[in-house]
Amino acid sequence: MNMMKFTKWVLPCVFVLLITYGNIYSQNNDGGITPEILKQIQMSYKNTSADRALGNAIRQVPIKTLAINTEGHRKLDNYFSDEVKSKGITNQKSSGRCWLFSGLNIFRAEFIKKNGTGDFQFSQNYLFFYDQLEKANLFLQAIINTSDKSMDEKIVEWLFKHPLSDGGQFTGVYDLLCKYGAVPEEIMPETNSSNNTRTMSQLITLKLKEFALELRRMRADGKKIKDIESRKVEQLGVVYRMLVLNLGQPPKTFKYTLRNDKGIEISTNTYTPKSFFDTFIGGDLRDKYVLLMNDPSRPYYKLYEIKYDRHLYDGDNWKYVNLPVSDIKEMAIKSIKDQTMMYFSCDVGKDFSREDGTLDLGNYDYGDLFGVNFGMDKKQRIETFASGSSHAMALMAVNLVDGVPDKWKVENSWGDGPNNGHLIISDEWFDNYMFRLVVDKKYATSKVLNILKTKATMLPPWDPMFADED
Repeated sequence: MNMMKFTKWVLPCVFVLLITYGNIYSQNNDGGITPEILKQIQMSYKNTSADRALGNAIRQVPIKTLAINTEGHRKLDNYFSDEVKSKGITNQKSSGRCWLFSGLNIFRAEFIKKNGTGDFQFSQNYLFFYDQLEKANLFLQAIINTSDKSMDEKIVEWLFKHPLSDGGQFTGVYDLLCKYGAVPEEIMPETNSSNNTRTMSQLITLKLKEFALELRRMRADGKKIKDIESRKVEQLGVVYRMLVLNLGQPPKTFKYTLRNDKGIEISTNTYTPKSFFDTFIGGDLRDKYVLLMNDPSRPYYKLYEIKYDRHLYDGDNWKYVNLPVSDIKEMAIKSIKDQTMMYFSCDVGKDFSREDGTLDLGNYDYGDLFGVNFGMDKKQRIETFASGSSHAMALMAVNLVDGVPDKWKVENSWGDGPNNGHLIISDEWFDNYMFRLVVDKKYATSKVLNILKTKATMLPPWDPMFADED
């Protein structure tokens, strides 16, 4: 090739390649940290003697210890103007079953008050067994129902990410009680696996995902739905055996002696779990309660429902009335004054002082420690997934000053500790980090009851308000 042809054909190609490479390089670095930008960022740190001293402290001492607000921290004492009495404290140990302990603690308080007994506990392990079996079925049936969709569709992806958990919420408590009944704690006591659920849950989850892939293959191969569902039942038999080996086999009948707080026998009878429920709890719990939420990211005075936010395939989704926190407090106070505990959930990790068992906005000052203003409000924290319902307890007390609450108390399920295992909550913290409350319908306002008659807005399972409290 002579020089003229080379110049005519090769050099333009090289020129185009250089331009293309330059454009790609420019696009890949658009928005990146260049050396010039890094220099500008580094200049924002002044490296003062105060910064060096603070850095030395933070690098060697837990941040939470350094952020303790010794000036703003206030002592929240254990006096409450209105309180539901409780006896004993429960301990969920290394498990995510706060929803179950808190729900059963509500019925436990009523059991003790009604029968005049001493300390009493329903078996959490018994209901947890069926909770795990029902959740396995919920997952596998949902896989069957969505088996015509591709694996990369969001609902299928979500299902495979959430096949099983030991967390949950209140609808699971009443659905399980109504379907399977209840037994006293000594009839089906805790095991190592119920107290420490991680390994058991990981193994069952792994098997469920394998089963789910098999069910999807059967659908892809043109198998009949009845054959696929028959295979699902066989799969659940495997899950049942794994649960028995970990948690024990649930009793079908048992003998139980009811005693008063002095240990004197009241009655001795043989029960089934269902007859024990009918005798000591009873009724259709599904129609007894109203589920409330404070979510300022959505319009108030409306009914919402979250898809798959349930424990049983044939159970209830979390369906709630979204209300201003002031309306929720009004119903909570009525319930406490009538000696009735409530299921309560919140973002317990925020401003929690484990040392004195308090939840208060004045406990820590991270802003002053780092010289940063943390300025998001509750609505913004929800929208950015910075805050949400994470833990359930039983709301049992309020302190009223001239009719206005200034603090609250909950019965926790973390065993003994400050305040005899209870947590004390300032009213300001309640406003910021309370999310769910379940109240008996007899304490609900007529406005709330009317909202319950409206059609709920269905929300997807990846909504911020979908929460497995643990």
